Amino acid sequence: MTIRTLQKVLMSAGVAAMALTAATPGLAQDMPGDGVTVTMARPTWDTGWFSTEIYRQLLQKLGYDVAQPTTLDAPVFYQAVGQGDVTLWVEGWFPLHNTYESAFDGQAEKIGYVAKGGALQGYLVDKASAEEFDIKSLEDFKRPEVMEAFDRDGDGKADLVACPPGWGCEVTITHQLEAFDLNDSINAIKANYSASMADAIAANEQGEPILFYTWTPNWTVDELKPGEDVVWIETPGVDLPEDQMSLADAATVPGVEGCVADPCVMGWPANDIQPVANTEFLNENPAVRTLLESASIPLADIFAQNAAMNNGENSEEDIQKQAAEWIESNKADTDKWLADAQAAAN
Repeated sequence: MTIRTLQKVLMSAGVAAMALTAATPGLAQDMPGDGVTVTMARPTWDTGWFSTEIYRQLLQKLGYDVAQPTTLDAPVFYQAVGQGDVTLWVEGWFPLHNTYESAFDGQAEKIGYVAKGGALQGYLVDKASAEEFDIKSLEDFKRPEVMEAFDRDGDGKADLVACPPGWGCEVTITHQLEAFDLNDSINAIKANYSASMADAIAANEQGEPILFYTWTPNWTVDELKPGEDVVWIETPGVDLPEDQMSLADAATVPGVEGCVADPCVMGWPANDIQPVANTEFLNENPAVRTLLESASIPLADIFAQNAAMNNGENSEEDIQKQAAEWIESNKADTDKWLADAQAAAN
């Protein structure tokens, strides 16, 4: 080998070494979560598991170590995230969960939006019974003939599929039944929600009247379509727990499909679905903060997955596959969110 050839070889090696050195920091920045563990939670309502899995997989793409989320009731989660025992979840429903803010104020924070507005809640009655008994409002359940028609357990009260203890909606339903003087007319069923709804749907298929609470997105409004199978009914007025009353005006919603009136006095303000994360963790991980600020999921996509889940595609493997497919089918958006998160870590 000539001296000139040797010089060329050494020069090429030096350039390659410089290129490798320059690339190494970039590689590290592409995985800002390398070596960092995220402890995610998910709610006891399974309609939020799809969103949770999407965010979990996005965090994994940033290099974070994220195991299977822990399933928690809302009160337990908000206390745990404030204490730092849990890093985050993406199923904060506000203002419904305003009642829990004192548990995490100053230690954790609402950040970004899975879905901003449009998450409706309220009471529904099967359409046939609404027409037969001229039911427009919860107030109509004080009428003896209505109570009798909707009494499925023989206790003399109309049965309402409500929410299990520990859910934010259970607090509001309890408050409203008291506020509207309905405790002697309506029996709130607080068992497992999915099982209670499945039982109510089966009863309705046999021609029995049903009254239930639901929220959107939720599989129930795919199984029982508002305006076709069921109707939204109004509350006698707007009366909410004290921590939600500042949003009372938002509890009357115009243009609700399948409501008995327009605008519809739903009695519940439309909710934002928001991530809630430990503030110390966010400050130490700007990539996560940026991802949570950027990402979102259309309500229609959550609705579609919830319907598929209700039709049997509900295993952990199914949900993981559904989330992966959603990320891939929305690649332009998800790639940008990840790129922005990586840039924030630089």
